[in-house]
Amino acid sequence: LKGRSAFLFFQNHPEIKQNRMWGGHLWSPSYYFGSVGNMSKEVVEKYINDQIYNTVRDGKPYPFPH
Repeated sequence: LKGRSAFLFFQNHPEIKQNRMWGGHLWSPSYYFGSVGNMSKEVVEKYINDQIYNTVRDGKPYPFPH
């Protein structure tokens, strides 16, 4: 979604990319954060740990907290 929307935006507004505003990028490299509603802490922790496990298993870099 982010990649396609940036592509379409820059197609319609090439002057922004040419001016190198935002370093030539529309979106920052970031993560989504949303409310978990009434999920338990354990369910959220399992989801996070599964994401870490799958990322490391696939050999991708993971931004571990400092």
